[in-house]
Amino acid sequence: MKLISYLHGGASHWGCVIGDSDGNGDSQGVVDLGRRLPAFATLSALLAGGDAALAQARAAAEGATADHALADVRFALPIVQPRRVFCIGVNYAHRNAEYKDGSDLPKYPSIFMRVAESFVGHGEALQQPLESTQLDYEGEIAIVIGRRARRVQGDEALACIAGLTCMNEGTIRDWVHHAKFNVTQGKNFNASGAIGPWIVTADEFPQGFGALRVQTRVNGEPRQDDTTANLMFDFAYLVHYLSTFTTLEPGDIIATGTPTGAGIRFDPPRFLQPGDVVEVEVSGVGVLRNVVQAEGSAA
Repeated sequence: MKLISYLHGGASHWGCVIGDSDGNGDSQGVVDLGRRLPAFATLSALLAGGDAALAQARAAAEGATADHALADVRFALPIVQPRRVFCIGVNYAHRNAEYKDGSDLPKYPSIFMRVAESFVGHGEALQQPLESTQLDYEGEIAIVIGRRARRVQGDEALACIAGLTCMNEGTIRDWVHHAKFNVTQGKNFNASGAIGPWIVTADEFPQGFGALRVQTRVNGEPRQDDTTANLMFDFAYLVHYLSTFTTLEPGDIIATGTPTGAGIRFDPPRFLQPGDVVEVEVSGVGVLRNVVQAEGSAA
């Protein structure tokens, strides 16, 4: 299933997307599962209900006709207020070499956190903030947790993944260097990143997560392109490692890292400018698309 949180008629809803894409979403529709399953007020609540709740959602969606055309809804974050967003830094093997510091491959993943307000949904505007012109893109595959997880590993860790979504883990580059030991400031400007357009449930990936492709395009130009075969820490290990020191809960999100090719790595750097269109595409998931605007300008 493609699970979606959205706005329609001034109200918040959640449901699933049905139909095949024709490139612009005109042939796809949205089934309002929140109306059909009132016991689950949000998509987060559905995930917290576990496999039984997901089975109810599948049953409700089967054979249903769309309540809205996809083009008529406004996309929210798939998990509207994610409890926690964990971000993994420098996780593609080629990226470690990109730093040109001669360092060995890391023994453990690098981790930082982001707040919900630093992200917007599919189709919403990314903001170039007043304080900087160094807004950069980072296309990533994001894991959405579906089961409470503590000290899990292997297949048990993979079973805790509810599904996948796309992420632009946008970064204000000069602000990540304000402090010696952290990147929090440059990673948490309001509306600097995006998540969406939906969550594709884990059962849609019967071959596992070992060869998924993530691509980033700016104004149609390819900038990033890699597969999960090149991850230093795969999905199972990330869930295992994070769950060793904290309890993961349904709706938590893990951004799994970005490939080479971010704007900062060009000479000269190619930061995003107002009017630029950023697309992050993940195989089996879809395309997350956002336009950049200067903070304070009209949408």
